[in-house]
Amino acid sequence: MSHAHPTLHAEHAPAPPVPCRWLLLALLCVAQFMLILDVTVVNVALPDMAADLRLGREALTWAVTAYTLCFGGLMLLGGRLADALGAHRTVLAGLAVFTSASLVTGLATGAPMLMSGRGLQGVGAALLSPAALSIVTTSFDGAERNKALGVWAALGGTGSAAGVLLGGALADGPGWRWVFFVNVPVGAVALAVLPALLPRRAAQRARLDLPGAALVTAGTASLIYGLVRAGDAGWASATAVLPLLGALVLYAAFAAVERAGRAPLMDLRMFTRRPVVAGAFLMLVATALLIGFFFLGSVYLQHLRGYSPLATGLVFLPVAVATGFGAHLGSQLVGRIGSRTTAVAGLAATTAGTAPLAWLPADGSVYTRLLPGLALASLGIGAVFVTAIITALALVAPQEAGLASGVVNTFHEVGGSIGVAVLSTVAASGIEHGAADGFTSAFTLSAITAAASALIALVLVPHTKPQSTGGPHAH
Repeated sequence: MSHAHPTLHAEHAPAPPVPCRWLLLALLCVAQFMLILDVTVVNVALPDMAADLRLGREALTWAVTAYTLCFGGLMLLGGRLADALGAHRTVLAGLAVFTSASLVTGLATGAPMLMSGRGLQGVGAALLSPAALSIVTTSFDGAERNKALGVWAALGGTGSAAGVLLGGALADGPGWRWVFFVNVPVGAVALAVLPALLPRRAAQRARLDLPGAALVTAGTASLIYGLVRAGDAGWASATAVLPLLGALVLYAAFAAVERAGRAPLMDLRMFTRRPVVAGAFLMLVATALLIGFFFLGSVYLQHLRGYSPLATGLVFLPVAVATGFGAHLGSQLVGRIGSRTTAVAGLAATTAGTAPLAWLPADGSVYTRLLPGLALASLGIGAVFVTAIITALALVAPQEAGLASGVVNTFHEVGGSIGVAVLSTVAASGIEHGAADGFTSAFTLSAITAAASALIALVLVPHTKPQSTGGPHAH
């Protein structure tokens, strides 16, 4: 392995190899793995957390969404900070924030400390993820780069699968707090080793759009707050309507700031590119449904069916594996039958899997009623995930791939937040009172959403056969 000193290089010039780059990739993948894990790991531990900290449905919903909200809302700013400060500094700062926040969350004594810790974890993740991907992309060339990015992309499915299993094992064993504590030693080791391995590339002059980042995050927080309140106070109540209207005002302000800014966080012209709009839409729907399913299923199995956290994790393992298999299948199909056909087929499979759950009983075998439907739905969602990424990245100019990737990744995290908020609200009666009807209403809405999205995809998604690219990947 060459030990040439890494230097900043032009886009297409061959770069001197980064020393120990495969070890660097392994450590950055471990860090990214923790970030993905923390989206799903918490779901299985929710009922134990609720009992221990006396959390209601609203607080439980925020335990999931506070993380994805800050992760998604601040991810584009994290990418800009990596340019302005240097990716190596941003990775270390993000890892330090995430690790510290994991400790705070594990030590939580009530809802405020839990929410603050989860939000800070999201801030750390938003700094770490785009900077780490940037380092992976620039540390490898040619076939090596494609291999490295393939490893990075594969983390998504395995992270979700490991999250539900690890969450169940830890909540059943040492207790739910270890769902967060487990990040601390891993983060500490990575912080000790990474400074010696990270290539130091010169920071670029980059303007930071702080107002844009604040507005888009506040808008999404207001939207989620309104959606969650509607579950308790009703859709017509002031506490639901005012935050929802506030979200529209904040989003409009965000659009105005982005149009007027000299260095906008999100280039709104990307939304005139049909592939990017299609990719963002597919990513939003797929993540909303998948993370919503993990949330709903976990509470249903533990609240209503009396399953332990580990047993719940084991039920979800085939679901997570099906998502990964669907992603693999989708990546093969997009090049053969086209983006539109793959997206519509994936959403049709999701509809077919979710529809029977509209009649989910309060008893009977979970393995014959709940599991087959969720596994089929997740297989379809996996295919939609990959279609979203490939469509957005393969069909835009190479110099716009980074911008497109940022848009799709943002919709990935925000979709998870919105999905959990909406499905938690629709299932409110089931979650609060342990009744099956709340859960069946939420699954009915999921089936309708998947079916409607399939119809929209017929019109919106381009009918082309892009080849899977070696560009940046969503997780």
